[in-house]
Amino acid sequence: MRPDLIIFDCDGVLIDSELIASRVVAADMTALGWEMNADDAMQQFLGMNIGDMQPMIELKIGRLLPESWRNQLAKKLVTALAADVALMPGADEMLKRVTTMGFEWRVASNSSDEEMAVKFARTGLSELTQGRCVSASRVIANGGKAKPAPDVFLAAAEEAMVAPERCIVLEDSVLGTRGAVAAGMLCYGFDPHGDGTALLAEGAKAVFNRLDEIFGVLA
Repeated sequence: MRPDLIIFDCDGVLIDSELIASRVVAADMTALGWEMNADDAMQQFLGMNIGDMQPMIELKIGRLLPESWRNQLAKKLVTALAADVALMPGADEMLKRVTTMGFEWRVASNSSDEEMAVKFARTGLSELTQGRCVSASRVIANGGKAKPAPDVFLAAAEEAMVAPERCIVLEDSVLGTRGAVAAGMLCYGFDPHGDGTALLAEGAKAVFNRLDEIFGVLA
């Protein structure tokens, strides 16, 4: 199917930021009394919105977090990501190529608008992604939910005025894949270091190890 809209996840698909974010989260969790390292944080929270993390953390540590916690963690993430993120291999070339080919595309992320802005500024994608980003924070502000709910993907399709069944999604996380499938979209997994078994189990049609593999399904 030649799609009318391609929707890309941000972290782990376009931006190599997940380890950096996981280090920040791990340090924060350890300070709260839930000791973990970056690998633990990635396994526990990969693809998750900060708001959805909070009840899990409170249950684990046995107390409520202060009202300021979400904003404080968000600021720590923005600071770290602004200083130390990189492009996923081939991301820049892929986005330029799909644009040249005439495809409409969006970035749909559980990251906030501020997080995406600093990541794209750091990696030189600001101009290319301008006007093409849909964040969970904006969707939540309008009454929706973050991934794994389908709302972020549906908001991207609505913004582009494209029916969900005419969209394809490229996702690297279980939560994102689940949300894309729930939105009624054709989802492809991205797993550059594995076989994507978990993504296939969530309904991904196939799994790519390189970003340029997406061009094999765009005919």
